[in-house]
Amino acid sequence: MSAMTDQALSTLSAEITAAVPGAVLTTAFGEVTLAIQPAEIVATLTALRDHPVLRFTTLIDICGADYPERARRFDVVYHLLSMRRNARVRIKLQTGEMQPVPTVIGVYPAANWFEREAFDMYGILFSDHPDLRRMLTDYGFSGHPLRKDFPLTGYVEVRYDDEQKRVVYEPVKLQQEFRNFDYLSPWEGARAVPPLPGDEKAKTP
Repeated sequence: MSAMTDQALSTLSAEITAAVPGAVLTTAFGEVTLAIQPAEIVATLTALRDHPVLRFTTLIDICGADYPERARRFDVVYHLLSMRRNARVRIKLQTGEMQPVPTVIGVYPAANWFEREAFDMYGILFSDHPDLRRMLTDYGFSGHPLRKDFPLTGYVEVRYDDEQKRVVYEPVKLQQEFRNFDYLSPWEGARAVPPLPGDEKAKTP
């Protein structure tokens, strides 16, 4: 969808401000963003969904962003679509590792999947969620892979063991034997090799 015109964006912003008083509204690149407190999320989404003119009836996504240097390290971002207005709005809030955000499943049932995904990837907690458990990582997975302080190699590796006939977990073992490249024959490691074709040209005056 292309960005809204300035006039349409101004009209939409005014209507959203009237529907959700107290929210901090900003516009950029033809889009509207609301900044709210976690406790306000259910009332805010309900107001945007039920407003007779706005009708943001479709929840597109709930995602997270990690800023580990902040006291409240996570942004939780909600994207809504109004089919009636052909318009989108973004709602953002900040929360910490141990501060749950109220679930919005009662407003948008599709939030069930998105909230579980945010919990799995970031560890963001959602209070009153009926089934808050991992959904993308494997059973027994440690940590949350989209956090910026998550080790790049993870904690364990998973493989299928033919002898045990099951999936087994093992500490990550980095293979180092191919790390000493000589840039000539990288799969053989640093060692003397015969001159490569064309090397004789370097000796020609």
